[in-house]
Amino acid sequence: MWIANNWKDYQVIDCSCGEKLERWGKYILLRPDPQVIWDTPKKDKSWKKLNGHYHRSSKGGGEWEFFDLPQEWSINYTLPINKTLTFNLKPFSFKHTGLFPEQATNWDWFSEKIKKAGRPIKVLNLFAYTGGATLAAAAAGASVTHVDASKGMVAWAKENAVSSGLGDAPIRWIVDDCVKFVEREIRRGNHYDAIIMDPPSYGRGPKGEIWKIEEAVYPLIKLCAQLLTEKPLFFLVNSYTTGLQPAVLTYMISTALKEFDGTTTSNEIGLPVSATGLVLPCGASGRFEGK
Repeated sequence: MWIANNWKDYQVIDCSCGEKLERWGKYILLRPDPQVIWDTPKKDKSWKKLNGHYHRSSKGGGEWEFFDLPQEWSINYTLPINKTLTFNLKPFSFKHTGLFPEQATNWDWFSEKIKKAGRPIKVLNLFAYTGGATLAAAAAGASVTHVDASKGMVAWAKENAVSSGLGDAPIRWIVDDCVKFVEREIRRGNHYDAIIMDPPSYGRGPKGEIWKIEEAVYPLIKLCAQLLTEKPLFFLVNSYTTGLQPAVLTYMISTALKEFDGTTTSNEIGLPVSATGLVLPCGASGRFEGK
């Protein structure tokens, strides 16, 4: 398992009974997590010192309950290349805060690859959300094209770039349906040295386009292969869908990128849990590394 264990401003304190207890900076949040199917004793004092609690509804969705939590605050993450990123957080619909901290294990990996590449690197980040991967790549010196269907998420990502001292970095901010953008880039003849994609299990594009990951992700990976340069640096696919296990990611990426010289490895990603010394699984990632 690839573990995001270099955080200072974030921590999974404990998890039990379908919920995880987290520290985001100095604030304690309790949020649902479907992976937490165990019932372990809640011994840590933080269980009773919450700043925010997301209650899931039996009808689907849910709502936040706040106890002395600001509308917005920020946390930092320092990459192994000695660059610090700043993320602006705010609790919003469906339990999210604007960041998936487990992805730091991937930021560490590809920021070092970009830094050591010894050549200019162009990165395409699809389903780019609030820009964690975009900022990690830009901090390492890459030129990044950031694509997300949500105008609000792209605006949030721009705020994070400014907070991270990357407001003037070579980042193209694109609000678009990711598949349609890739198709247009192919027609334009554009190419990238690295591609990152973090597709949702289910979603809708800006014009109501339906996205189901099981049906759509492999065709998109094959499309993206057409955008790669002759010697790609890396290709990263993240999955939070239980059906897309690491071996499935390896098979898809290896098949779609078979014409390129490199290796594909996939693994679960996770976060350490302070109370138990165990690791909370948080999805999977597939990584192609060019030779």
